[in-house]
Amino acid sequence: MPELSAEEIRRAFADAWGEIGAAWGVAPSTAAVQGYLLVHPEPLTEPEIRRALGLSHRATSLALQQCEEWGVLERAAPRRSGQRGPAATAYVVVGDHWAWFRRVASARRERETVPVIPAIERCVEMAATGDGAEFADLAHRLRGLLRFAQLFDQGVGDVVRAGPTSIARLFDVIAQLDDATVTRLWRLIEATPPEEIASALKALSRLPPQAAHRLLGLTRLVRR
Repeated sequence: MPELSAEEIRRAFADAWGEIGAAWGVAPSTAAVQGYLLVHPEPLTEPEIRRALGLSHRATSLALQQCEEWGVLERAAPRRSGQRGPAATAYVVVGDHWAWFRRVASARRERETVPVIPAIERCVEMAATGDGAEFADLAHRLRGLLRFAQLFDQGVGDVVRAGPTSIARLFDVIAQLDDATVTRLWRLIEATPPEEIASALKALSRLPPQAAHRLLGLTRLVRR
């Protein structure tokens, strides 16, 4: 028999999720609301969430609003929560974890990564107009930073453009690779020109699914 009730465990998880959210730069109350709904079996109204987590009306309302903006909560059919008056809006968490992961990644990219690229570009342009070694060094450093930001933004953008099922499949593939295989893959990437890897992936992407399946099946014949 567990020492805590199911509801106490839900609240403990919400508290822990709130602490994790704070480490990610998300308001603890916002993360706690999402965490509570992640492990709750039913849609809940604002008063029910507020009472369960001990939050104020303002904090709960703001957390629900932010969760909706992040795309991790959805509105369900209005329902009564044991009080007089009209039925209140109920909220339910997005059940597909990869769906809300994708939405959060997309939102963070739009808020944090996308705006920084034009700012770096402007600084590159200003540094490029200067004369002398100091300006040349500054422009070189800024261009390196810009290239990093652009590659990072494109990588995150490629992930969020994929559907939840595709993202889940990708991570499932990675999870099935042992450490030795991952190490060999990284070494292979380091030793192979990027354009050659890109060309191979482009060719693979053009294959119909059945042909790709047969091609991948041939790799089972390769001995380690």
